[in-house]
Amino acid sequence: MSLKLETAAQKDLPRLVELLGILFESEAEFSPDSEKQRAALQAILADPAKGKIFVARDGREVVAMCSLLYTISTAEGGKAALFEDLVVAPDHRKRGIGEALLKHVIAHARAEGVLRITLLTDMQNERAQAMYRRVGFVGSPMKPMRLKIRPK
Repeated sequence: MSLKLETAAQKDLPRLVELLGILFESEAEFSPDSEKQRAALQAILADPAKGKIFVARDGREVVAMCSLLYTISTAEGGKAALFEDLVVAPDHRKRGIGEALLKHVIAHARAEGVLRITLLTDMQNERAQAMYRRVGFVGSPMKPMRLKIRPK
């Protein structure tokens, strides 16, 4: 396996949508909707100031993806990011690809001056939580809450 970690390109969009479908099938709170995923990915790819999508390639095939979305933290006094959508294709799991991609993203964020990365993980996904802890993430006393706003 010759793994290459890099920023996603426009040509990767169909595979990214496919990988998000796999991810959202397994998450408790979300359901796959390829049109929604395509629109969101397109918005990120079109504007690097909003965020970046990172991929792991085995040869030419995208085998994993994740995204880093930028914001400003008043608590940190500067740039912060949300880490989202880490998914490794099922036939490439348990090889360290997810952790390698995560470490690549953290290094990229550090180089860009990001002061804090926040992520959400399914409460029951203990394997993912162990990986996040291995690279330095810690639990937060903050409780995530959501308000879904439906278009009129």
